[in-house]
Amino acid sequence: MVIQGLRKVKSQKSKVKSGVGVENQAPESKTEGWENNNMSVKEFTGVELKNFTGVFGMRFILILGSCILLLALPVVAQRKKAAEAHSAIIVAGRPMTNMDSAMVKELFFKGLREKTVENLPLAAELFDRVLQTDPANDAALYELAIIKKAQNKNEEAQPLLEKAVTVNSDNEWYWLSLAESYEKSNNIGKLENVFNELIRINQDKPEYYFDKANVYFLQQKYDEALKVYDQLEKITGPTDDILANRQKIYLKQGKVDPAARQLEQMITAEPSQIKYYLFLAELYNSNNQSDKALKTLQAAEKVNPANGLIHLALADLYRDKKDYESSYNELTIAFAIPDLDIGQKIKIILGYVPRFPDPNVKASALELSRILTVAHPADAKAYAIYGDMLLQNNKLKEAKAMYKKSVTIDNQEYAVQEQLVRIELGDGDLAGAIADGESALSFFPNQAWMNYLVGIAWVQKKDYHKAIGYIKNAASLETQDKELLSQSYSSLGDCYHDLRDNKNSDEAYDKSLGFNGDNPYTLNNYAYYLSVRGEQLEKAARMSKHSNELLPNTASFEDTYAWILFKQKDYQGAKLWIEKALADDKDKSAVKSEHFGDIMFYLGNIDAAVENWKKAKANGDQSPLLDRKINERKYVE
Repeated sequence: MVIQGLRKVKSQKSKVKSGVGVENQAPESKTEGWENNNMSVKEFTGVELKNFTGVFGMRFILILGSCILLLALPVVAQRKKAAEAHSAIIVAGRPMTNMDSAMVKELFFKGLREKTVENLPLAAELFDRVLQTDPANDAALYELAIIKKAQNKNEEAQPLLEKAVTVNSDNEWYWLSLAESYEKSNNIGKLENVFNELIRINQDKPEYYFDKANVYFLQQKYDEALKVYDQLEKITGPTDDILANRQKIYLKQGKVDPAARQLEQMITAEPSQIKYYLFLAELYNSNNQSDKALKTLQAAEKVNPANGLIHLALADLYRDKKDYESSYNELTIAFAIPDLDIGQKIKIILGYVPRFPDPNVKASALELSRILTVAHPADAKAYAIYGDMLLQNNKLKEAKAMYKKSVTIDNQEYAVQEQLVRIELGDGDLAGAIADGESALSFFPNQAWMNYLVGIAWVQKKDYHKAIGYIKNAASLETQDKELLSQSYSSLGDCYHDLRDNKNSDEAYDKSLGFNGDNPYTLNNYAYYLSVRGEQLEKAARMSKHSNELLPNTASFEDTYAWILFKQKDYQGAKLWIEKALADDKDKSAVKSEHFGDIMFYLGNIDAAVENWKKAKANGDQSPLLDRKINERKYVE
């Protein structure tokens, strides 16, 4: 909300008069306490019988002894001032019989019960019926307004509340609710009187003074706002909130000198309070008086050199002056101070990330994160951010150690554990990935990515049955991440293929492509396994060609396409693609050389075929089938 004081006073200890004269404290229904139907009239209304405001807002004159009703007078505003503030709103009552009063009471309590069970339409109808009989019933006006607000009908709630405060101008809850209504409708002009009334009712409550001052601030009545803070200071004494709000006004008025004098007075009164030096330095710096700001911070440093906020402020000031070396030096001092909040330090490190293409920036962030682990040796976040910075600097081994340290201190941070397992997988540490991944899953069993990563570790260990279990978990736990679903089903396709379960393998690959038809690895693997089996070669050719479009110059993909063309007896096309594969092959693959030999055999160049078969053998292929090709100088299936 714009007005800082527009809040429900749930913790308020002082009782507040409800609209019917009953004292109560509950914030939801300010009319509870009527449920004891055995109350005496005095207990019920809070006044003597001689001359009292009746249960539902009517003023009665009774003849003592006979209790015969002589006259019922209409009720208008209880306070002339409140009525004038609302354009002389008149709320006319009407004479009521004893039967009317009893009916009104019954309807009101029924309305409260329906409101309690959140049957708001019926509750609203019941309160409206109360008002038809007793238009000056402030409690019903208020309760009906609260329902209208709950239904987002503020334009209907506002006049009801205006009537309620006109009838009963001493009810704090009514005014608070009206203030909220005015704020929602941006009716700032009327808020001044509302907070005047709230201050009248509860003159020791600071929030109402702040709210009133804020109303003046929004109306640019800065001098009036300052007077309100003067009033408040007499009640509370000097406070940081009053100081900050005065500063805001002075700056809006362009009065830097009064703002500075106020802070200097605070420093003189409490020279050990570093926050006042920081406020003053910020005031000077934001008004292009950086030299004064620097002197102020240097004075603060002399008072407390171990205050990290001083060094952060100095770092900012030097950076603004483009003295980057001094700025960084101040940061290193601040980061080494354990009392300075680690969260604030981490935000500073993360601020370096967008400039990471610059190696100097990377190095600075790395050093600051290292200092963090020294200043906060028992905080898992320090090691986690250090691990991140090491990873950004391609120091995988060191990053892995920091993530492990972080997990040892706090095993409840999932993101750190996932990063650790990813590094272990990339580093080929399959045992570590499985151990740390399964440990993470003991705390976070429903994390789809962790299930997938552990499954991939088992794939690489060639334990396909265990791999399938984890990867299936990943696919069942995730419904939105199409990338993960595509990769999961692709990996399942690989596993089933290695288990010679072609049916499930093909189904898994088709599901993978259903989530991402541009997954080049799925396209390549599926196409290759179909070609090896000699099945659906046209489909295989389409998938393989598309994978090469997605990732051109990939030797293994080019080899797949060449082999499919070979199976389709397009030997010239196969020769063109296998030559591309060999040109892009950095690993001198034995399989590709063997495929080249097979293709050359069918093109009638037997010598070239045998030469490439021999290259395949030299590159590590020791299969008996290859030996037969070489020895018999012919292609063998």
